[in-house]
Amino acid sequence: MQIKINKIFPEAIIPIYATPGSACFDLHSLTEAVIRPGEAAILRTGLRFEIPEGWKMLVFSRSGHGFKYDVSLSNSVGVIDSDYVGEVLVKLRNDSEETFDVRVGDRVAQAEVVPAWQHDFEVVSEIKETERGGQGFGHSGR
Repeated sequence: MQIKINKIFPEAIIPIYATPGSACFDLHSLTEAVIRPGEAAILRTGLRFEIPEGWKMLVFSRSGHGFKYDVSLSNSVGVIDSDYVGEVLVKLRNDSEETFDVRVGDRVAQAEVVPAWQHDFEVVSEIKETERGGQGFGHSGR
């Protein structure tokens, strides 16, 4: 499947997959920022995506940011719906004790395009019972 991309600025970087086995492609920043501990910054990608109907783009933190620098997406996972055609922005939060510098061209997030199913909902008076029932929040001991 081909995804159409609109470069809002000529210097915007078209995403690529880093390796043949990569599940996600990288998003690059057009914004320079110094993110202080406990703060966040909104970074521009300069890109608009035309996501086909029935699909969505999910935006994730880069694993290296989280493991090495305690930096992650402020909203955990971004969801770009097929009817959103504005610029994709990335908001990074710094949960470390050190400043985190972002330069123009840095990889700041990763994304993938996946199916987006919509379902019909039916209101019922009861749902089936299971062995687990309503137990959650670590009930299995893990």
